[in-house]
Amino acid sequence: MQFISSINFSLPLLATTGETADSSLIVAAVLLSLVVVYFASKLGGELSNRFGLPPVLGELVGGVVVGVSVLHLLVFPETGADSSGSLIISFLKTTAGLTPDAAETVFVTQSEVISVLAELGVIILLFEIGLESNLKDLMAVGIQATIVAVVGVVVPFAAGTAGLMVLFGIPAVPAIFAGAALTATSIGITSKVLSELGRLNSKEGQIILGAAVIDDVLGIIVLAVVASLAKDGAVDVGKVIYLIISASGFLLGAIALGNVFNKTFVAIVDKLKTRGELVIPAFIFAFVMAYIADVIQLEAILGAFAAGLVLEETDKRKELQKQIIPIADMLVPIFFVTVGAKTDLSVLNPAIPSNREGLTMASFLIIVAILGKVVTGLSVFGQPQINRLAIGVGMIPRGEVGLVFLGIGSSINILSKPLEAAIIMMVIITTFLAPPLLRFVFPEPTLVSPDSNELIVDASSGSSLAINSSSSENLEANSNSQEAK
Repeated sequence: MQFISSINFSLPLLATTGETADSSLIVAAVLLSLVVVYFASKLGGELSNRFGLPPVLGELVGGVVVGVSVLHLLVFPETGADSSGSLIISFLKTTAGLTPDAAETVFVTQSEVISVLAELGVIILLFEIGLESNLKDLMAVGIQATIVAVVGVVVPFAAGTAGLMVLFGIPAVPAIFAGAALTATSIGITSKVLSELGRLNSKEGQIILGAAVIDDVLGIIVLAVVASLAKDGAVDVGKVIYLIISASGFLLGAIALGNVFNKTFVAIVDKLKTRGELVIPAFIFAFVMAYIADVIQLEAILGAFAAGLVLEETDKRKELQKQIIPIADMLVPIFFVTVGAKTDLSVLNPAIPSNREGLTMASFLIIVAILGKVVTGLSVFGQPQINRLAIGVGMIPRGEVGLVFLGIGSSINILSKPLEAAIIMMVIITTFLAPPLLRFVFPEPTLVSPDSNELIVDASSGSSLAINSSSSENLEANSNSQEAK
């Protein structure tokens, strides 16, 4: 994530009075871009939600529609576009007197500002995910979920990387990055479907959710390692070992120091009386951690995630989560829409012969993404009656975590256009397939009584779902019976 530091805002727009007027048009271009981003994110999110799919998928598709693939409302120089290909710039020429000479400068600067906001959005997203990842739950899921998570990371990563290099001749670094994008699992999508089926508290559900949480942690470490490798453009075994050790050590060190810092953080916050007394110190801590991670050649998002894990243990967690939500609502959609907008799906058009390799690559990644997670169910041991296929299917969706990988790979220009499009197709297909497949492997849904008095939390939305206490007892009794057998 070095593109922020590479941005040069000292453009020759302020040299004369006439050119100063053009500088205000940069603000106008940014504002119009944000209008497009927010409109695409809300419309896409709402439509996706109506079909029972995660809103983030709708934001991604909305970005594709307004971006270089369809409407050309939100386009970026790194996609090969220029000011003449941006409808926003054309609109400013028509309505605000933007001159052709200044158009390119306004276009480039506006694109850089949106990219910076998208970068800030993904840092806020990982900080928020850290706040929602309970360390006690991570440690309580047991050896079964840990093994499932590790298999679910290693198998698709190895198969995807090796396949891209051997079958398609992709260079090592982009192949490793694409393989890493296959590792993560979206806990939100799976938990939503499991709760609808009444299986969230089943053994399968517990293992799936526990493994998905661990998957996210492992995936973020993998992302930090491969993104750092991508910046150098070559694979150095010594550096790989260093990055793995430093990423793991950084995360574990931050967690270990958490108990000490938690008390200090709460004490400081309690003494502050002005507006933002909680959220501002939290962001200071998150940004400092992100900076430290970046300085030691890791990714800033790993530092933000670690900061979230640390503050999750404080008494202020729930209040902090509430205060961060509106900030995340403003910045995170910029990231997802930007990812979609930068993706050129035209490279997957089968009518063009040169595109067929990219389409084949997308098919390969989708197959690896599905099979690489389905085999995780086979790693469950000591549970003869358990539904191993359901566990594997529950690990399939990539969702928002896969998009984080794609966005970072796109920002550092390590992925070719066909490979970017192949990854985004993999994310979309696995996200769409997971809900119906889960319903298929769990053919008999558990009925939920309306007068129930036991609550479980739906991790995808934060809402509580009622479960009849007697049904819960029956589940537990059945579970114990299976163990006895």
